[in-house]
Amino acid sequence: MSTTTVGSAQDSYIEAPDDIEAAYEFCEKNGFGDGLPVIPPTIERVERMLMFCDRPRDQPIMTVAPSYGDATPLRIAANAVMAGCRPEYFPIVMLALEAMGDDAYNLYGVQATTHPCTPLIIVNGPIARELQINSGFRAFGAGPRSNASIGRAVHLSLLNIGGAKPGAGDMATAGTPAKYSYCVAENEAESPWAPLSVEEGFPSDSTTVTVVAAEGPHNVNDHESTSAEGILKTIAGTVAITGSNNAHHESRPVIALCPEHAATIAGSGFSKSDVKKYLHENARIPLSKFSAENVDRRLRKKFPERYGNASLDTLVPMAKQPEDYIVIVVGGAGKHSAFIPTFGSHRPVTLALKRNDGQLARSIQEFRTAR
Repeated sequence: MSTTTVGSAQDSYIEAPDDIEAAYEFCEKNGFGDGLPVIPPTIERVERMLMFCDRPRDQPIMTVAPSYGDATPLRIAANAVMAGCRPEYFPIVMLALEAMGDDAYNLYGVQATTHPCTPLIIVNGPIARELQINSGFRAFGAGPRSNASIGRAVHLSLLNIGGAKPGAGDMATAGTPAKYSYCVAENEAESPWAPLSVEEGFPSDSTTVTVVAAEGPHNVNDHESTSAEGILKTIAGTVAITGSNNAHHESRPVIALCPEHAATIAGSGFSKSDVKKYLHENARIPLSKFSAENVDRRLRKKFPERYGNASLDTLVPMAKQPEDYIVIVVGGAGKHSAFIPTFGSHRPVTLALKRNDGQLARSIQEFRTAR
């Protein structure tokens, strides 16, 4: 069995065992894996993955920090095979990595920080539904192959192409299990508002990927509130915590509302803009709740115009303006939403899936014929 290397200066092929368990051991020994079993990236499997690529296979779509390896479709395809992706998932994997190559995302900072952040991939649009990327029950959890393998392919690419190895390129103090895979679709069918893709300026029938440097989701349990104000008061109380990076940086926290909470909030006449405004005004912490060192050495020093001479009663917002909140609808039945803290020194990036002729892709079938 031959496999393609995934991080070398010049791509080559190496011999590896045919036995699946031996291949797993081989990848672990050579530092190609994430601790989970892998599918050996044989030439034949990589070629099948590249059937859904409408880009030159040897032309980098971005460079992956911290080692700045060239992320060519060929190398990404090898990682996608290892992760267990079906070939039709490959356009989403490439688009997510391309988005992380945007300077605003600050991939080097995300990869090298001690903070437990990792790329959260949010998919919107018709191809998300076509690929059955889970947006409902247990959307952030284990189960669907699409969510699991797309997210894992991205993370293996960051590891193998970008050198984000624990304690070397990836310096997360304790990390997060979301570093294995962190991919979800927005539940557009049960959202009372326009989806994230439309908010970011794309047509409603386009497929988009948004990448956010995020921690794992923190549950927000509210089974009793019957109004927008009640639910949002609970969420604001969850968001307003002193240890979150959102309190210390210009950042964009994510609120993943379950469909039942979203329906109640919208039923009270709240738009998504109203949700963001409420959270901005109410998810705040007085300076007195922070340690003296954090007040003096971080908040006053980093934001002197806001807190330099401010009293300890001054309230610190978790986002600097209402528009900084990202609000999506995710999940199935049940009154559990989620707050997802984010990194801070970065901005999320959204890109739309396109064919090589510049037209927005409407379905996976377009990628079967684009080449």
